[in-house]
Amino acid sequence: MKCSNPATSLKNTIFTPGMTDIDTLSRQAVDLLKRLIATPSFSKEEEGTAAHIEKFLLEQGVNTQRKGNNIWASNLHFDPAKPTILLNSHHDTVRPNSGYTRDPFDAKTEDGKLFGLGSNDAGGCLVSLLAVFLYFYDKSDLKYNFCMAATAEEEISGLNGIESILQELGELDFAIVGEPTGMQLAIAERGLMVLDCVALGKAGHAGRDEGSNAIYNALPDIEWFRTFKFPKESEAFGPVKMSVTIINAGSQHNVVPATCTFTVDVRVTDAYQNEEVLEIIRKHVSCDVNPRSIRLKPSKIDKDHPIVKAGIALGRTTYGSPTTSDQALLTIPSLKIGPGDSARSHMADEFIYINEIREGIELYIKMLESIV
Repeated sequence: MKCSNPATSLKNTIFTPGMTDIDTLSRQAVDLLKRLIATPSFSKEEEGTAAHIEKFLLEQGVNTQRKGNNIWASNLHFDPAKPTILLNSHHDTVRPNSGYTRDPFDAKTEDGKLFGLGSNDAGGCLVSLLAVFLYFYDKSDLKYNFCMAATAEEEISGLNGIESILQELGELDFAIVGEPTGMQLAIAERGLMVLDCVALGKAGHAGRDEGSNAIYNALPDIEWFRTFKFPKESEAFGPVKMSVTIINAGSQHNVVPATCTFTVDVRVTDAYQNEEVLEIIRKHVSCDVNPRSIRLKPSKIDKDHPIVKAGIALGRTTYGSPTTSDQALLTIPSLKIGPGDSARSHMADEFIYINEIREGIELYIKMLESIV
């Protein structure tokens, strides 16, 4: 299964492919978002929202493909000889935090705000990109193909999310990843490695000159993590940041500990690959260093890339994003941009402004029209 030419449009569709009415696209997007909000879709439990998205596209005459809770589709006139743009956002959510004063699944609109869990992160982005995909769906004279992927497990960087379908999507040129950025251009994103480190010693009685204290043996390495400066710095983020966040050692007051374990949070910039940073760390410390994963890679798209230049021409600004998204799992250039505000993500009584969705659709379309 690849992003290839879909079947002929279904009969009795709600949406006429090629429609350019932004009001209609926006209304449909908001209606779909309300259905998604009303359907719990915690990571690994996205069956209901996947079904809504699949049904929505089928009703528009779009043939879809599905693997797990990931739904994707390609434009009507898909041409294997042309490069393909991936439009991607996720439909899973975190669990509502304890500060909610509203029903997180009650999609109510007040004062121009649509409330509900996942409205801002990243439902508004997802439905906006779906509208954009429909706008371009049946155009036959495009320089690019479009592949729309609504994916699962983004909030936990799960193995059954976008990573599980990349081979199915075929060759991709670049991606627009929908996350709430206020429709500004996140051209870089930090990667993440969590390291579990073990310093060894030898147990002995604390009252006698016995053993080798693993805590003391760990201290030089902990100090190195605190003070080391990597030679290369990122234009967007500055230096790689390392923080020792957890330390565990010893079981009772009169026993010299034989092991000291500590955890290091490493925020890798686009100046390095995760593997490079790990190699440098292991060369400088004496403890055992075990990464939990090196999957969450830093990402970057050049400021001279056509999609970035298109955004700048429309008054958008570029920046480096401190938050992690599915960009970390892509191997192609990707731009993170979407309606909403990252500061609202995971907050109590989450919301997105209705007009942010319309503005997002319009800006996505203007950016893409300038290059496709």
